[in-house]
Amino acid sequence: MTIADIKKNAQERMSKSIETLRADLAKVRTGRAHTGILDHITVDYYGSPTALSQVANITLIDARTIGVAPFEKKMAAAIERAIRDSDLGLNPSSQGEQIRVPTPMLTEERRKEMVKLVKNEAEDAKIAIRNIRRDGNEQVKKLVKDKLASEDDERRATDEIQKLTDKFISDVDRMVVDKEKEVLTV
Repeated sequence: MTIADIKKNAQERMSKSIETLRADLAKVRTGRAHTGILDHITVDYYGSPTALSQVANITLIDARTIGVAPFEKKMAAAIERAIRDSDLGLNPSSQGEQIRVPTPMLTEERRKEMVKLVKNEAEDAKIAIRNIRRDGNEQVKKLVKDKLASEDDERRATDEIQKLTDKFISDVDRMVVDKEKEVLTV
C-alpha cells in the first residue's frame, strides 16, 4: 500500500461518512412533510419485514400531508399500524384505498429536541472522520517504520490527511447549520 492509496482510501471513507450523515439528517422531521421521513419504516409483508416503499407508493398530497397508496388493498391495515408504531409520532388515517399521514406542527420544545438530535448525528460523523484520520496516519507511520516511505513523506501525508479531515469536518458543520435553519423555521 502506498501513501497515495492511504489518502485515497481515507477520502473515500470520509465521503461515505458524509453520505451517511446526509441520509440520517434526511430522516429528521422538519415542519414540512416529506416522503423521506417514512424511508426507514418496515411493514410485515407475508411474514417478512419489507421497506414501506416496496409495498406502497408514497407521495406528497400537500405541504403537510403524505399519501401512502398500498399496492395491495389488504396491506393497508399493516401499513397504517407500522406508521403509527414508528417513533415518528405520526397518526395515519385511511380514506378509501389511500392512507393519509398528516404531519403535525412541531412545538418549540420539539424543534429544540430535533436540533439536539441533528447535533448528535453531526458529532458522530465528526468522530467517524477523525477515526479515519487516525487510521490513515497510523498506516503512514507503519510505512515509515517498514522503511517504505521517508519521514518527509510521512509529514507531507499527515498534513494532507489533516487538510482532508478539516474539509470534511467543515462540510459536516455546514450541513448542520442548514438543517438547524430548516428545523427552526416555522
